[in-house]
Amino acid sequence: MNFLSHYYFDRTNNDANVVMGTVLPDLIKNAAKEANLYPQKNEFLFKGNPDEENLLFGWKRHLAVDLLFHSSNFFLEKTTELKQLIKPIVENTAVRPSFLAHIGLELLLDHLLVAHNLVQVNHFYDKLEAVKKESLSDFLEHCNLKNPEVFFNFLEKFISSKYLLSYQKLENISYALNRICMRLWPETLNEKQLQQLTFELGIFKTVLEKDYMDIFEEIEGKLDL
Repeated sequence: MNFLSHYYFDRTNNDANVVMGTVLPDLIKNAAKEANLYPQKNEFLFKGNPDEENLLFGWKRHLAVDLLFHSSNFFLEKTTELKQLIKPIVENTAVRPSFLAHIGLELLLDHLLVAHNLVQVNHFYDKLEAVKKESLSDFLEHCNLKNPEVFFNFLEKFISSKYLLSYQKLENISYALNRICMRLWPETLNEKQLQQLTFELGIFKTVLEKDYMDIFEEIEGKLDL
């Protein structure tokens, strides 16, 4: 799941550290894709510091949500549907339609949460901003993150840009998908292909809109953290 979908499960949580924890694995991957952190394997390192304990709590919720999402029938069915729609657009490119469908579904779920006023994007950013840098720095040190300054530079830009507000428009989701593809493949989608992708995302959105809350309700019912 993407940032706002993870936030959905803790949108009423007043603890900024928990909220940060729920998106921290993805923030780190965006900042330093080679980083592999497993704080849940050494929980004793975070005991005794409430801020770090809550960051870890959020981190574990992130892992639980992603596991439930990616193993659900909903994920399998929806990515299969979307893959069929976008396959013709990328057939002469290196881009894998299954990958595009996977990320496309996640971004569309964020889009629908915002469109239906189920999450407040500015509140999400406010929570991230409220986390003490010292606490987060200590947490990442216990995780053995190399070059933490790279992460903090990324985080600062992520918060100040409020980039997730752009997900309100479908064409911005297409551009976001293209940027993600750029990290993996040298050849990206051209303007015409991006327009076609936006069109197909619009078609799929009307279908997804009918039952997208099912997956949030299913995960909420199974989350035991």
